[in-house]
Amino acid sequence: MRAVLLDIEGTTCPVPFVSQVLFPYARERLDGFLQTEGNAALASLIEAIDGAMAADDGAADERPRRAPSHDERVRFLQSLIDQDRKLPALKELQGLIWDEGYASGALQCRLFDDVAPALRAWRKDGLLLAVYSSGSVKAQQLLYGHSTDGDLRGLFSHWFDTSTGPKGEAASYRAIARELALAPAAILFVSDSKSELEAARSAGMATRFSLRPQNPAVDPGPFEAITSLAQIEF
Repeated sequence: MRAVLLDIEGTTCPVPFVSQVLFPYARERLDGFLQTEGNAALASLIEAIDGAMAADDGAADERPRRAPSHDERVRFLQSLIDQDRKLPALKELQGLIWDEGYASGALQCRLFDDVAPALRAWRKDGLLLAVYSSGSVKAQQLLYGHSTDGDLRGLFSHWFDTSTGPKGEAASYRAIARELALAPAAILFVSDSKSELEAARSAGMATRFSLRPQNPAVDPGPFEAITSLAQIEF
């Protein structure tokens, strides 16, 4: 085993941190943030959001479409957050809002107690560490950069989000293995999702099912379950 690939939510941090802290934080600040002036990145995101709104309407006619109002954009994005839909532009927008929150000290992630010691021990032993999460790479790095255990970003060599591919498809894990320059069998993937573990196993990776407090999924199925990263032995 040469590398450990980790999911985040339900694996290294509690599920409620994302659903009950990060998502509401961004939702409440969409209105003001979308009116920020002089932000080039925001302008391109608004263009992408408007395109997503048009596609969501499903209009097939050739009539010119008016640009959405500010309030319509806010309601659209809030509905996506409420439905946990993974629009790339929304994920990038959330990352910008969270960036401000982390920088101000308003946001800080409490990882499970066993996580930071395990990560440090694995790196000391020469293992590569990588993240694969449905959240954007920016959001991943913000979370690990502002944890209650300090800035842990330097422990990871690679960061993967769904731009690599869907987490439920074996091809995504084969792509990650190629990026790590390792055979899939040399990589251990840890997640709280059976569908993700099935895809990783199909790609040839070793797997562990993360069984943590407040996780919605508690049945590991055919996968070996762990309640702490300290239970993993190499």
